[in-house]
Amino acid sequence: MNLFEQSERKNLERALPLAARMRPRSLDEFVGQQHFLGPGQLLRRLLAADRLGSVILYGPPGTGKTTLAQLLAAETSSRFQQLSAVTSGVKELRQILSEAGDELATSGRRTLLFVDEIHRFSKSQQDVLLHDVENGVVVLVGATTSNPFFAVIRALVSRSQIFQFEPLSEEDIVRLLRRALDDDQRGLGHIETDVEPGALQYLATVTEGDARRALNALEIAVLSADGCPVKVSQEQLAESIQRRAVDYDATGDAHYDLASALIKSIRGSDPDAALYWLARMLEGGEDVRFLTRRLVILASEDVGNADPQALPLAVAGMQACEFVGLPECQWTLAQTVTYLACAPKSNASTIALGKATQDVRQGAAVAVPRHLRDAHYGGAERLGHGQGYASAHHSPDGVVAQDYLGVDRIYYEPVDRGYEARIRQRLEEIRSRLKLARPPEPR
Repeated sequence: MNLFEQSERKNLERALPLAARMRPRSLDEFVGQQHFLGPGQLLRRLLAADRLGSVILYGPPGTGKTTLAQLLAAETSSRFQQLSAVTSGVKELRQILSEAGDELATSGRRTLLFVDEIHRFSKSQQDVLLHDVENGVVVLVGATTSNPFFAVIRALVSRSQIFQFEPLSEEDIVRLLRRALDDDQRGLGHIETDVEPGALQYLATVTEGDARRALNALEIAVLSADGCPVKVSQEQLAESIQRRAVDYDATGDAHYDLASALIKSIRGSDPDAALYWLARMLEGGEDVRFLTRRLVILASEDVGNADPQALPLAVAGMQACEFVGLPECQWTLAQTVTYLACAPKSNASTIALGKATQDVRQGAAVAVPRHLRDAHYGGAERLGHGQGYASAHHSPDGVVAQDYLGVDRIYYEPVDRGYEARIRQRLEEIRSRLKLARPPEPR
């Protein structure tokens, strides 16, 4: 490398943002994802055995997917090729696969093909990959923020190991920030800094596991400050960080994950968690009608008769949201969510219907007892329909000892919570009366 090339390289490196300059140069420098990269974990074992096949790296932005792909190429001594599914077509893909085949045949060196945003490849593009992936001509490393089981063709998923990235912990982010402040070659170590206590922890918290965002905010705060040493405060970092665009696709993976988190938080009686997930969905542009439908369903499915007011309130919330619209209907949604979260819970009605449905599908159909059959037509009396029926309204307490099914079954078992506890007590009395009129089961 001559002097001009060295100068050009330094100029290019100087223009890189801090997050790019601080990319780890080895697996030992890689932070996070220890559930598959830690000692003895699957990816480490594949590398140790020199049996790395095609993998799909799935997870949120800023967690190291691109960096890990480059490190995997270095660890396996593979030729690294990168494609963006957004800008690359089938022709370019075929060219790379052809070159990979030639490289393998002439030198025995494999090619690691990194496809960023692989979920954006069309089905035909993904199909092109199958033959060379299966034959080991290329080691495919695909990166995606969408669930590959939904976004990538089944044939490609079945030929790949799936490694799910998690957002970096706050401890991991702080560790990376300190490393950047200390590194005087790639980082900010050549600048004397005085970091306010708690400032890095604050930055780690607000960046929500996104290392790229945290490092770039730190660089802006340091380079834009005056004085020597440069003082880095929480206030400066807050001004240096851009508001993160909400990672949300109302028709994709985030939609289902956040909806699941919202429902499970309400079911678990945690209004604070439920409000957070509701806010995430609203900020992401979720359809209000979808939210209100889910809340109406939950009112019956998970609250049920433990609080009979839950369903009317959820329906009223749905109607209010339809009438008022955004942004004001957020307050209606918040009221509905917090009420449902704090309400006593029972899925006894849901379970009861499931048991009855199972009997209907698997067992012989139960004939309607004659005294319950329709008697509002001429000739019904001759058939004996309706004879012997006793109306509950003619009983002082509204209960008649009468068989309503013809077989001995108990489906509905109220829980001992909320209003359903009162239902349980009354039902025990009612069932004891009804049982007197039920014929014994045949032996």
